[in-house]
Amino acid sequence: MSYCDSLFNYRRRSSSTVHVGALALGGEAPVRVQSMANTSTLDTPASVAQALDIIQAGGELVRFTAQGVREAENLREIRAELRSRAVDTPMVADIHFNPQAAFAAARTVEKVRINPGNFADPIPQRLRQIADPQQREQAIAAHIREQFVPFLRLCKQHHTAIRIGVNHGSMSARMTDRYGDTPQGLVASCMEYLRICVEEDFHEVVISIKASNTLVMVQTVRLLVDTMNREDMHFPLHLGVTEAGDGEDGRIKSAVGIGALLADGIGDTVRVSLSEAPQAEIPVARTLVDYIGRRQGHPSIEAQPCPQLDPYRFHRRDTRSGSAKAGPYAGIGQGQVPVVVTDLSDDGQTGIPVFGKDFQPDYIYLGSHPQRAEVLRATIGNAGLLCDADCLTDDGRDLLPVFVPAQLADLQASTAPQKFLRVCYSDLTPEFIGDITAVEGLSLLLESRHPNAPAEMRAAFHTLMNAGCRLPVILRFRYTDITLEQARIFAPADFGFLLLDGLGDGICLQAARLPAFVLAKLMFGILQACRLRISQTEYISCPSCGRTLFDLQDTLARVKAGTSHLKGLKIAVMGCIVNGPGEMADADYGYVGAARGKVSLYKGRQCIEKNIPQEEALDRLLALIRQDRPQVC
Repeated sequence: MSYCDSLFNYRRRSSSTVHVGALALGGEAPVRVQSMANTSTLDTPASVAQALDIIQAGGELVRFTAQGVREAENLREIRAELRSRAVDTPMVADIHFNPQAAFAAARTVEKVRINPGNFADPIPQRLRQIADPQQREQAIAAHIREQFVPFLRLCKQHHTAIRIGVNHGSMSARMTDRYGDTPQGLVASCMEYLRICVEEDFHEVVISIKASNTLVMVQTVRLLVDTMNREDMHFPLHLGVTEAGDGEDGRIKSAVGIGALLADGIGDTVRVSLSEAPQAEIPVARTLVDYIGRRQGHPSIEAQPCPQLDPYRFHRRDTRSGSAKAGPYAGIGQGQVPVVVTDLSDDGQTGIPVFGKDFQPDYIYLGSHPQRAEVLRATIGNAGLLCDADCLTDDGRDLLPVFVPAQLADLQASTAPQKFLRVCYSDLTPEFIGDITAVEGLSLLLESRHPNAPAEMRAAFHTLMNAGCRLPVILRFRYTDITLEQARIFAPADFGFLLLDGLGDGICLQAARLPAFVLAKLMFGILQACRLRISQTEYISCPSCGRTLFDLQDTLARVKAGTSHLKGLKIAVMGCIVNGPGEMADADYGYVGAARGKVSLYKGRQCIEKNIPQEEALDRLLALIRQDRPQVC
C-alpha cells in the first residue's frame, strides 16, 4: 500500500524536517504533542498563564487563535512575556477568513496555520462568472497564487513555518462543487497549496486534514500521503480529530482516529481536541503517542496483502453468518452490526455485573467458569453465554462452546448451532483454514500476544481473505494492569486500527482490574466512534479557543443533560460562528455561539433560529427536535 511502508510492521513514515523556531518537527524527531489556548488573544496575562499551563503539562507547541489583525499583533506581547520567563516553546497562530491576520502573525510567531478552504476567499465574482470552465479554473488558480505567494515570501523572510490545515467542514465551495463532500476534495484542496509551496521553494510546511468523522479523517490522510508520495512530497503531518467532545467519548473518538494513523507510522505531531481545559489534552496525547511508539523494532510480521482491501474506501469484510440457524442471540457477520462480547473469563472476576439497558452486551464469555451462568441469567436478558468447550457438561447445553485449535476434531464433530474458535495468526495455515471454513455456525475469536498485536491481527484478516474464508471474526484484546484512563486510549486505538478497515464482526475486551459494565460501555463507545453501531447520543463539540462565545464545558454539560436520551442523534455544540456551521456539517442539530449571550440553532447546515438568548437555547433546541422527530423524544 503506497500510503505506508508496511501494513504489518510498524515503521514511522519518512518525512522531511520542518523547523518551528528551535523545535524540529518530522524527520528523525519524535512525535510532538500540542494544544490550543482558549483565552482571548487580546488578554495577554491570561494567555501567558494558559500557555504556561500547557507547557508544564508537556505541550511542545502552543496555538492561539488570531481572528483579526489586532489579535495577531498582540501575539508579539504574549511571546515577549513568555520569552522574558525563559520559555522558548514555539507559538502558532490559527487563522480563519483573514489573510491580513496571517501576514501580521507571520512577522511574530514561529508558525502560522491557514485554511485553504477560505484563505483566498472571497473569489472575485468576475472570476466565478467566466463561462469556460478551463479558463475559469486557470483564473481562480492565478488569484490564489496572488494571495498566497506573498505570504510564503514573508514567511521565508522571517523563518516562519506554516501549517496548511484542511478541515472537512470548511472546504471551499469550489472544491465541493467539483468533488463533492469527499476525501478526494479535501486532498485536492491541500495539494493545490502544496504545489505552490514547492514551486516557490518553500518547504517549512506541515499539513493537517481533519474531520469529526474518524472514518473520513483516516481515509483522507491516507489518500493525502499516497498523493504526496506520487509527487515526491514528504511534508510532515499533524493529526487530530476535530470536535471530538469531552470525557470518555472525546478520548475514544480521538484515539480511534489518531491511533489508527499512528499505528501505520503516519503522524509527526498530534493534538487531541477535547472540550476541556487545554492542558488536559496533553497527557491524553502523550499516552497515545507513547503507546503506539512502543511498537518500534517489534519482531517482523510476514503476510501477503490482500488486493481486495481498499484503504481509501470503506467496505465491511464480506462474511457469512456465524449461526447455523436462526437463534435467540444477536447475529454475527453477514452484514450485521458488530457484536459486543463481555469477557468474564478471568479467575479474579466475581460478582454479577449490571450493564443497564443501553450497554447490554450481546454475548458474555465465561471461559472455564460455566457455573457463573446460573447467576447471570437473571440479569443479562438475551445475551448468549460462551464457555470453553472442555468445561461443558450436560447441564450446560444452553452454553455456546468455545474451542481452541487443538480441539479441531471436536469442533468439526460439534452439533451446536453456534460455536466459536479461539485463534491467533500462527494458527492460520492453509490446511487449518481449509479445515475450519466448512464448519457451520462458526465464528472466530481472534487474539494476539505479539508486541504489535493489531498489525498481527490485520495480517490474519488478509490471510483469511486471500484464502477466500468468510467466517465471521470477533476481535479480542486483553490488557493487564491498566487504568481506566489508559483503557480509554489503548482499546480504541487498537480496535479502531482494524474496524476502520472494515475488519471485525464483533469486539471483546478484557482488562482484569476494570468492572465489566465499564468495559461494555467502552466497547459500545468504540463502535460508535467508528460509525459502526449507534448506541447513544453523539456530541460533536469544539475544544474551545479564543473565539468561543460562552463557557463551552458548562454549556456542553447542560446540553448533554437535556439530550442524552435522544439515542442515535448527532448534536453539535460549537463555540462560535467561524468554525461552527462548517465543522458540525455531520450533525443532525447544532447549538452555535452567535454573539455574547446569544445562540443560533441549526438543523443540519441550515440555521433555523438566530441570536436567541442563551438561557432559552436549550429549551428551544429540544422543542425543535420534538417538532421534527417526536418518535425520538
